[in-house]
Amino acid sequence: MSRPEVEAPTVVRANANRSKTFSGMNFPLAGYALEDTSRIVTPALLIYPDAVAGNIRTTLAIVKNDPERWRPHIKTAKLGAVVGQMVEQGIDNFKCATTLELLTACRAGAADVLLALAVSGGNARRVAKLAEEFPDTRVSVLVESAAQTEVWRGTRVGVFIDVNSGMNRTGISEARTGDVIKLARDLGAAFRGLHWYDGHISSPSPAEREKQAHEGYGRLLTIVHAVEAAGIPVAEVITSGTPSAASGVSYPGFTGAKFQHRVSPGTVVYNDFTSLRQLEAFDYRPAALVLATVISQPLERQITCDAGHKSVSADAGVPTCIVMGHAEYQPLKPSEEHLPIEIPPGAKVPAIGDKLYLIPRHVCPTVNNFDEALMVRGGRVAGVERVTARGHEHPLVLAG
Repeated sequence: MSRPEVEAPTVVRANANRSKTFSGMNFPLAGYALEDTSRIVTPALLIYPDAVAGNIRTTLAIVKNDPERWRPHIKTAKLGAVVGQMVEQGIDNFKCATTLELLTACRAGAADVLLALAVSGGNARRVAKLAEEFPDTRVSVLVESAAQTEVWRGTRVGVFIDVNSGMNRTGISEARTGDVIKLARDLGAAFRGLHWYDGHISSPSPAEREKQAHEGYGRLLTIVHAVEAAGIPVAEVITSGTPSAASGVSYPGFTGAKFQHRVSPGTVVYNDFTSLRQLEAFDYRPAALVLATVISQPLERQITCDAGHKSVSADAGVPTCIVMGHAEYQPLKPSEEHLPIEIPPGAKVPAIGDKLYLIPRHVCPTVNNFDEALMVRGGRVAGVERVTARGHEHPLVLAG
């Protein structure tokens, strides 16, 4: 899933107040630095399970300590071990975007998983097969047209109707309420509810985000009420990515509704400097970092480390990351395996061989860049976990 564009931290050169520029972004290394990095091959993905647990608690507090209000998207978590950590905290409902993420969630013990994508052909057959293989997990998909519904008839797979929230990525137009009603009626017992992803709502201002999100939810409720008025029960309504999750919880129309309302933030499990900046009002912490090594000093006040865009994703723009404990450092445009970083006057220039701890700008594809993650507790590597849902399944998985 794509990352909504947000305002990047302003590039400010020497003698500027960098901590002000990166408001809330100057995270100290205390509690994150490893005691010994001499045996670690970099770049390396570091996951901090204790910080993950804290982020889960913070999100549960946002949803009023009701796990039933949260359907996290696991395109960020990616690790079966971390999905299992969420299941242990009473979170049973999940979203995903690939069949490999669906498989990972099912294996982790998820009770209910929505593949938040309209699929057909071999992809649809694979979803139906997984639904058969994991009968204790309720599996659903998205549709936006009648042509996409036929493949699910006679299967165990439930169906949500995807409504375009104004993001204009997927979904049936909100103006086509009659078609939504017809789709829901034709689906019969397979119809599970409506899906409204408002990932384009990413204003730095929480008040502006809430205003924009609530306006959209009002339009969504109009559709829900029309479906209900047609005699079709709406069991669940899913809204709200990471930036608008709190707005989904605060919207009065979702409180005490006949349907189950769930928000679906996923980035919050690890966080990145984008979400940490957007959600400064909440007690979130970075829980996924990239450990990099300084490999060159091509200029007096410029270094290069080994965390290019094949390690720290560049899809959301430059800078691709910030350096933990050094908000004054300015990461520049990366190449595949190289990340140049400008060091302002007055700051100590790291030596070749020094380690840097990077907070990604977009953590989801960054995690997807790695095969394994080092699980860090108390300054030590406590274990290694596969990034179980990295990439996609084998394209011939159905061939046996």
